[in-house]
Amino acid sequence: MLLGSQLRRLREARGITREAAGYSIRASESKISRMELGRVSFKTRDVEDLLTLYGITDGAERESLLSLAREANVAGWWHSYTDVLPSWFPTYVGLEGAAALIRVYEVQFVHGLLQTEEYARAVVRRGMKGASTADVERRVALRLERQRYLFSDNAPEFHIVLDEAALRRPYGDREVMRGQLQHLIDISQRPNVRLQIMPFSFGGHSGESGAFTILSFPDADLSDVVYLEQLTSALYLDKREDVAQYEQALKELQQDSPGPDESRDLLRGLLQLS
Repeated sequence: MLLGSQLRRLREARGITREAAGYSIRASESKISRMELGRVSFKTRDVEDLLTLYGITDGAERESLLSLAREANVAGWWHSYTDVLPSWFPTYVGLEGAAALIRVYEVQFVHGLLQTEEYARAVVRRGMKGASTADVERRVALRLERQRYLFSDNAPEFHIVLDEAALRRPYGDREVMRGQLQHLIDISQRPNVRLQIMPFSFGGHSGESGAFTILSFPDADLSDVVYLEQLTSALYLDKREDVAQYEQALKELQQDSPGPDESRDLLRGLLQLS
């Protein structure tokens, strides 16, 4: 998706049609469309030819994009879990693992990167009704594996506004929820984590459209991606005007929510009441 997005911007900057781009690599206009949407694999030769057509002659810039093409064709560690994942989610896991900054608004439950194992198991069981114990445990294992990135040497910045509704809605028993609240207090003190709580007392706010995630990447040439999960699919938005609206909504959520210190106090208060 990221490589396709970059190729699309390069093509549009040169005023080249998809049909002309397809002709240059002995392919159809529809294949160029699928490539730019990240829905097909990339042949190095095709990417080289497109870069030449788009006037990209700088060696370093070409190699950066060709490296991205090679990486795009390598199956990530998460592909071994595709048997228990919805079809659209492996793409998100790959993007999440490549991000340098992850910004989130969550309302239904605690975000997967911040869940304890017991809380994650309760969430997965609720979402996978009728699934076998083995499938539930594989999904939980994937969630815990994703969390390793948040603690790694090249960990991303993780900024989240968590609606108070997610903290009030029980998943698992009392001890599970208490453990989850304490985990949030602890993890919110990590230098790469900024956790804010949007309290009920604030009333209506800019997150009225529901949960969303904004992923930003270390290469400045790669556009941010907004991830919106739905019941049977997911949307990935990378147009600047779309991303800008979600960035503004999150900015307002951050401004309207208590800061990290006050949010920790709110979590401690909920812990005492639980």
